[in-house]
Amino acid sequence: MSLADKVLAVNNDLPIRSDQPIHSGKVRSVYWLTEADSRRLIAEKGYDVAADAPLAIMVISDRISAFDCIWHGEGDMRGVPGKGAALNAISNHWFKLFREKGLAESHILDIPHPFVWIVQKARPVMIEAICRQYITGSMWRSYSKGEREFCGIQIAEDLQKDQKLPELLITPSTKGILEGIPGVPAVDDVNITRTDIVNNYQAFNFTKESDIDLYETLLREGFDMISDELAQIDQVFVDTKFEFGYVTDKSGQEKLIYMDEVGTPDSSRIWDGPAYRDGRVVENSKEDFRQLLLKHFPDPDILLNKDRMVERMQLARDNALPESVLMAISKTYVDIAEKITGQTLVLSENPKAEIVEILRDEYKLID
Repeated sequence: MSLADKVLAVNNDLPIRSDQPIHSGKVRSVYWLTEADSRRLIAEKGYDVAADAPLAIMVISDRISAFDCIWHGEGDMRGVPGKGAALNAISNHWFKLFREKGLAESHILDIPHPFVWIVQKARPVMIEAICRQYITGSMWRSYSKGEREFCGIQIAEDLQKDQKLPELLITPSTKGILEGIPGVPAVDDVNITRTDIVNNYQAFNFTKESDIDLYETLLREGFDMISDELAQIDQVFVDTKFEFGYVTDKSGQEKLIYMDEVGTPDSSRIWDGPAYRDGRVVENSKEDFRQLLLKHFPDPDILLNKDRMVERMQLARDNALPESVLMAISKTYVDIAEKITGQTLVLSENPKAEIVEILRDEYKLID
């Protein structure tokens, strides 16, 4: 079996019963179950959700995106071996710890296979909630050009690249295009201030204004817990993105929960502790891949300049990356997953066949 065969690149073609179009994102595909199947699973499995809650099967892939493009490799490798399993294993680990330590729940109800989550429908808060503990990346690029205010927060003079910040910074941006919010351009992923959120909390999908405090508390608690756990394996939690949403439990109670993935190398920067103390940055996250792409192509401005998006898409489409590059990224993902979970990551020979078998035989979702 070739390496390309072990990669789950296409994840929107599974024969799961659904009466809605499959939603395929950069990495995950979402299959909304029929109302009958949702009700049956809630009853059979005893999930803590309303009896009529819509459920979905979320299938991860090994695709790798960076700079808003999907990248591929030689030999028709359409992803990174082990990446999907690593991301899910890490997220599952953190969500389990969040529950054990009394933080909020997540949208995940069940994990039938390392590539698969059964999730409940959540009403998303329209904010990409970003926390930063160090000044690096895009924030450093802006700072080095003289910017001192980030999302309405003034930050200190005389900071050095990759330095730890005096306090954890919350620098939110919009999730999707939001219309009609004063002072907030109607484009995806634009930075916003806390005042923007407070003055327009309903436009961001908060039920009540006091939930902004709750979201910030969950942000800080989630960040601190992951940061403390990573410190125990001598890794530095640099920055991360959280997403939140509302669900209703069995008793009819609405709850703010964590959504999407948390603390993964896709959504976070994680640095190697010993190297950082030595004055070097060694990335154990997708940032390693981004840096590699910036060095690989002669004109890195194509990757950094949003006005050159057409050229960027062509670059990703027309350039198969060397297999060695994708295998180096595979090692980064698998190694950090094994460090975090303390378990060997078992990689499937044929993930798609396994998923079909489990969802057909154990969950009766495939005819």
